[in-house]
Order: sequence, then structure tokens, then C-alpha cells
Amino acid sequence: MRCGYFDADLCRSCSELATPYDAQLAAKDAAVRDALADHPAYDRIGWEAPVASAQQAFRNKAKMVVSGSVDAPVLGIWDPRTGGTDLRGCPLYSEAVHGLLEVLAGFVTTAGLTPYDVGDRRGELKHVLVTESPDGEHLVRLVLRSTEALPRVRKHLPGLLAAAPSVRGVSVNLLPEHKAVLEGEEEVVLTEAETLPMRLGAVTLHLRPRSFFQTNTAVATALYEEAVAWTADLDPASVLDLYCGVGGFALHLAAPGRSVHGVEVSEDAVASARRSAAEAGLDATFAAGDATAGDLPAADLVVVNPPRRGIGADLAARIDASSARALLYSSCHAGSLARDLRHLPSWTPRRVRVLDMFPHTRHYEVLTLLLRD
Repeated sequence: MRCGYFDADLCRSCSELATPYDAQLAAKDAAVRDALADHPAYDRIGWEAPVASAQQAFRNKAKMVVSGSVDAPVLGIWDPRTGGTDLRGCPLYSEAVHGLLEVLAGFVTTAGLTPYDVGDRRGELKHVLVTESPDGEHLVRLVLRSTEALPRVRKHLPGLLAAAPSVRGVSVNLLPEHKAVLEGEEEVVLTEAETLPMRLGAVTLHLRPRSFFQTNTAVATALYEEAVAWTADLDPASVLDLYCGVGGFALHLAAPGRSVHGVEVSEDAVASARRSAAEAGLDATFAAGDATAGDLPAADLVVVNPPRRGIGADLAARIDASSARALLYSSCHAGSLARDLRHLPSWTPRRVRVLDMFPHTRHYEVLTLLLRD
């Protein structure tokens, strides 16, 4: 992939862009193998070839810092040395997202949304966030410092929807604090539609504005399909999905005669998962709670998809002591995966596969199937 921003040294987010893509994949696979090299069962692991990604237009999320002025907004990244760099033409996004970002830049001007000045701590609009579905629909979020501009956003919203008919939902997120985070706790939904349907094969997930979803739809689909394929012969009667998010693993693993239960700390994500399950008529239940605390419900198959820090020693010990006979671990960091596996002495990794969720970076997703010794 060629990128003018990278070539001009305006953006280095794709830190590995100068490395041929095949070499990127090989390096990620080697990193996971090195991280697990000390595992006692290393020689028994079935390593599968990495899942490649499209090299451009693969990101379903655009997270743009807003700088510049009302009349000339900059949507892109913030550099304290140089100010903002406009990335509306970033090749990681689809042409549809490129066009929508142009419309949103015009909306900033029309609605009089003053970009937030990081140095002076003045202004209103901090970020513009866009999520794209496989069907070409979009969810737009405006992150504001206060409600001061909210009436103007409401007033000019019909014009935005007319100019960008692919936009299914629009919301305003409030982030009053001056700190390096993407969003605040309060969300004001401005459209009738509250969710963005993400159709992944036979399963449709519903994303609310603050719901987490993998940034690469095609590779996320492959991840869920792999989970189904790897556990098909096991035919578990019950599945427990910890850190279930909007239900990606749980809903793909749901099947007739099988009970599925997901646990997730985000109530918004749980609401999305319940809606998806109800619409699909799947036998899957979801609860809001801390996956690392409380009693571990009995299940034949446990699925974990934790944040970068991993599941930790306590949850690993509870899984080790459980009656489960299979464990699917989806990790975004091989180091924390390796640490957690040391706290699972009763389990043997049987299959491992890297999925390139984040081309041109050193990040990846790795799926591991573990069985009882």
C-alpha cells in the first residue's frame, strides 16, 4: 500500500508500512511463536498459517481528532509540535468513508462547531468518529466538550442526513474533561436508529455508539468462523463467553440444543447482544458484570477475549479449576497470553493462529484452542 501521508512523514500510525506485507505477517507469526516458546507443550501445538487482511480500505472505524477552525476544520491526528494533520484521504478507509468525512467537515462549518484547542483548552468539538458496516451504512459520533453546541447540531442534523443518506445513526458524546481519552461517559442519541447492524455471515451484531467492535470486519468474521470450526467436533452442550462484548463469539457459537451465556462489563454492549440474539432467535443469554469476579458458571467450553492485559492469574486459576473441557482464548498480545497460559497448568494449547487485524503495525489477534490434558 502506498500512502502519501506516510511518504511525506505526516503520519506514522502505520509504523510497518515500509515492510513488505508478507514479511509483516511472518514477523507477527514469529512473535507469537517466540512468546510461547517456553510452554511445556510447545512441540504439541498445531500452528496454522496467519490469516491475511486486505492491505487498504480495511478499517471500519475512523477516529478523527478535530483541529483547525470552524471555517477550515482539520480531521485527522494531533501533533503537539505541528498541530493537526488532516487525514480525510487515509487509504485505510473506504471511498465511502472518505466522502462522508468531507460531508462532516462541511457540517462542522455549517453548525458552527468550534474545534477544541488542546493548548488553550477552549472550543467544543474534540473528535469525529465514524463506523462503517459491511452493508455500507454509517454511525457518526461527535465528541463535544459540553452541550453548548447541541442545539445547533440538532438544527442542522436533517441537512447532514440528506447530504449523507448512508448515515443510519448520529449521536453526541460529552467529554468535559481535558484528558487524552477518546470519549466520555454520556451519550446523546439524535436519530431514531440507536444501533448499527454489522452483518457477519449468518449473524448480525448490533453496535450501539459506545460498543466495542474489532476494527477489521473481514478479519473479525474470519476470527468468529475459526472459533466455530475449531470447536465443531467438540460439540459443547454449554458455552460461557467472558468479555463477550456485543456477542461476537457467543452468537456465532450458538446452536440448537446448546446453551450460551455471555458476561460483559458494558451494559450497552449487553443490550446490543440481547437484541441480536432475540432477532436471530438464538438461545443465548447475556449479563452485565465483571468477567474476572464472582462464581464461574459451569460450561463445557469457555471463551475469553480480554483486553491487552490478559485475564490475569485469578481468573486463569478459576478456569483451571472449573469443569470446562475446552478453552478458546482470543488475545491481542502474545506476552499476556503466555503469562496467562502459565496459570493454566491443566490445559494444553492445541491450535494457534495469528489473524492480522491491524496491517502495517506490530499488532495482531491470535486465537488459541486449549484442551484439558
